Amino acid sequence: MGNCQAADAAMVVIQHPGGRVERSYWPLSATEVMRSNPGHYVALVTLCQPSEEEKRNNGGIRFTRVKLLRAKDTLVLGQVYRLLTSEEVMKGLWAKKHARMKKNPPDSEREKQIESGAAQTLDCGSDARKPESGNLNQDVKQERHRQKATQTTVKPSKQWRPSLQSISEVGS
Repeated sequence: MGNCQAADAAMVVIQHPGGRVERSYWPLSATEVMRSNPGHYVALVTLCQPSEEEKRNNGGIRFTRVKLLRAKDTLVLGQVYRLLTSEEVMKGLWAKKHARMKKNPPDSEREKQIESGAAQTLDCGSDARKPESGNLNQDVKQERHRQKATQTTVKPSKQWRPSLQSISEVGS
């Protein structure tokens, strides 16, 4: 009479895109699930509770975190998983890449920012003369080369070799 919830905790729950819920009472591999549902990926769903400070600031909004599983991963008992279509996965990856690109612009945009920033700082001085565009491009190329050179100059570690200078070896 008291073990009703014990069975619920010892199962894998898989939510399908159409709203259907599949339950399994043994561990499954993600490969098995993806084979039985072609065109879908398996994702682990985690409910994240906001902290007290976030509750005050955001009004207590709860959000879920979704982590895509690899094909070799195993679905663990007691967890909730969701099947995502390949279109949803591609949209999510594109949004993540777009957010990362917005946060950190690529090198070509950085060079443009450096060029415009260098030109602005040179324009601010009253007696500073404007550099030629060739010199500016050369400066950017030298900066890029300097960054690559500092990244690639890693000294190889020397292997320890014993030296026996105090013992003279006599040739026989």
